Amino acid sequence: MSASNWSLVLHGGSGVIERADLRPDQDLAYRGVLAKAAEAGAAVLRADGAALDAVEAAIRVLEDDPLFNAGRGAVFTADGRNELDAAIMDGATLEAGAVAGVSRARNPISAARAVMERSPHVLLVGEGADAFAAAEGLARVDPSYFFVDRRWRALEKQLARDGLPIPPRPPGASRDETHAALAHDEGKRGTVGVVARDVRADVAAGTSTGGTTGKRWGRVGDSPLIGAGTYADNRSAAVSGTGEGEYFIRLSAARAIAALVELKGLPLQAAVDQVIQRDLTALGGQGGVIAVTPDGQMAWSFNTSGMYRARIADGEPLAVAIYKDEP
Repeated sequence: MSASNWSLVLHGGSGVIERADLRPDQDLAYRGVLAKAAEAGAAVLRADGAALDAVEAAIRVLEDDPLFNAGRGAVFTADGRNELDAAIMDGATLEAGAVAGVSRARNPISAARAVMERSPHVLLVGEGADAFAAAEGLARVDPSYFFVDRRWRALEKQLARDGLPIPPRPPGASRDETHAALAHDEGKRGTVGVVARDVRADVAAGTSTGGTTGKRWGRVGDSPLIGAGTYADNRSAAVSGTGEGEYFIRLSAARAIAALVELKGLPLQAAVDQVIQRDLTALGGQGGVIAVTPDGQMAWSFNTSGMYRARIADGEPLAVAIYKDEP
């Protein structure tokens, strides 16, 4: 592809997502938000903006929508809290930033970018990460902002299955059911992510998640771990993952895909399929990835029954898909 081309791919989580599970209005709602997010990123790229800016813009749309397990739609921990993780990486410089366990930064992806650009660190966690985001002037919210009633009901069911006590509802929790009728429980594999390639052939990747329902002991998954759930390098590819994070961590999944492209010369689709369809599946893990390369290749691969996803590129129409049988 020529140097004037750009491309963007995003995901909204993988999991048990089958045609029989979603009503037509639910299907339409998810596709609408995926399209909105993709267009937000594409608008940056059409204006010759940076891949990093496109990634952040698209993820912020997904974080702000309660349908997805990131930002406002995040799941709850066993203690009844929303603890959010995010990471972003610039393929041109290999600079990266991440946050884990934040509860007050409205958009964790922007907090992760601030860590990358305004601190000497890569990963900040918990109260310290929230304090850093506040000090940098990022939008700060009361934890009740993230409360979504359907996620609370999912927590109650999970804790009942685990034989654990159900915590009191958080102070200020809303009972707004606006999105409840449209939402689908994707299981324990919900995450959002975006990868992009700009007109300068620079790539970037970002991932944001609420983690897993009922998580305990400060559990952190692959999303904020550079090389596991998020990675970008202009010598190979930008990758964002979604799925059972413990397996992605063990495989260094995102970096493994980039290495297959850079060191073995595999086409991008072959690289993502090798890691997801062979390596992840062999370990017994479930999930998926999206990826782009500096030369314009776009790919996704998942071993679950569905993955919310979209892609768009210069001269190519927007494509939005959910189910396994869609291209």
